[in-house]
Parts: sequence; C-alpha cells; structure tokens
Amino acid sequence: MQNIEISKKILRITGQTNAQYHLIREGDRILLGLSGGKDSILLATLLARLKSYAPFHFEFKAVTVDYGRGGEYDYIFEYCKKLGIPYELYRTEIYKILEENKREGTVYCSFCSRMRRGALYTKALEGGFNKLALAHHLDDAAESFMMNLTYNGALRSMPPIYRANNGLFVIRPLIFVRERQIIDFIERNNIYIAPDCNCPIMWQTDDKRPFAREKTKQMLKELESVNPDFFTSLKVALSHVHSNSLFDERFLDRQDELCP
Repeated sequence: MQNIEISKKILRITGQTNAQYHLIREGDRILLGLSGGKDSILLATLLARLKSYAPFHFEFKAVTVDYGRGGEYDYIFEYCKKLGIPYELYRTEIYKILEENKREGTVYCSFCSRMRRGALYTKALEGGFNKLALAHHLDDAAESFMMNLTYNGALRSMPPIYRANNGLFVIRPLIFVRERQIIDFIERNNIYIAPDCNCPIMWQTDDKRPFAREKTKQMLKELESVNPDFFTSLKVALSHVHSNSLFDERFLDRQDELCP
C-alpha cells in the first residue's frame, strides 16, 4: 500500500463492521464521497486495501464535490493516483445557492449537507453505482445522537447502512472507529490534509459557525472524562434498542391484542 500503514486495530474494527452488516459484498459498485479530510482519506485507503486483499470482487470510485468557490484539490488527485483509485472532481454551484438562500443569523450546515448528499446521489446513479460510502465515525454518530436528543427531541443517530429513497444503499465502514484513531493514522503516515477540508462553513466568520455541534463535542468530552467507557457503552446501547421501554406509541405493548 505504498508504505501507508493502517493500524491493526482499525483493520480489525472495520473488518468486523463489514462482516456484521455486510456493507461491501461481491459485485458491489461503490461511490466514495472523498472530501479530502482525514476521515474520507482513511476510508479511501481502506477501500483500496480491501480491493487488493478481499476474497471477493467489488469496484469503487472516489468523488470530491466542489462547491463552486474553488478549493485545494491537488493533494487529493495525487493521493488517489498513488493508491490507484479512480477519481473525479465534480463541479457544482452549491456555494452560490447557499449564499442566495441564506437567512440572517442562521447556519446553513444542514442545507449544505443535503445538497452535497444530493450531488453524490446524482453521480452515483449516473455512474451505475449501487452504494455510496461515507466516512462518518463513532464520534460523529455520538454527536448526532446527542444533538438529536438535546436539540431536536428525537432518538436518532447514524446507522452503518441504510437504503435511500432513490434505491441507493449508504454505507459507513468507519462507524465504529474513534476520531482519535483516524488522527493517529494521518499523523503516523504524515498525510497532508487541506486546513479547511474545502468545507464552506470554514469560509464564514466565527459568528456564522455552528455552535450546537461544538457544544456537543465538549459535552461528550466531559462525559468521557468522567466515564472513560462512555463511547463503548453508547455504541452498545445503540445496538441494543428496547423500543417498548420508551414513549413512542407505535412500539408499546397493545392491550387490545390480549382481548378475546
């Protein structure tokens, strides 16, 4: 793998995740959303390694969504060339649309995320891919769960695999990997990452940055400082849902089924 080292722990975690949820299977054609950040760089590396060593055949291609304001992409081209990964830079006008539709005092991260996902869906369907691979990790899933719990009033997170309305399966092979393990991978291999990862929110002033996610990160950091096993416990909890112990009427035990 061109002198790129992936820790045995990351390989074990992602291998077990793939085996448990059947994320990548024989004959799959996978489109990878490659932002150029640390998470997607690791996922690109893992997929390239898996393609070389897996006892089954699959294809994958990496795509970077350009938001229409330019960005730093040369290092992504070079990295994909180094690993032999088919790669495409997809030009869009997402940033222009964001600017035209922004409201005073609002953060447009969710709107941007939906448009970016839509762009990836478009490329996947046009290219005949059946799966879209995203590089969310366990810290992302924990943040999503806590943000939905504390701000949106919902018990919701990021599943390892789900089927979108357009028929594509979205997979998250890194969903049980910790962010600190990804940082260690990048640092150990001395891999260059663009400072802003080409993210539109990084072009905004500080008062336009999302505050909820940063507060949630701090909350999780404090919880883990009190309980070092917090993330392990949360991972297990999200895998063992007792739906009839909550308040949703759809999952409560029905009395009328007991009546003769």
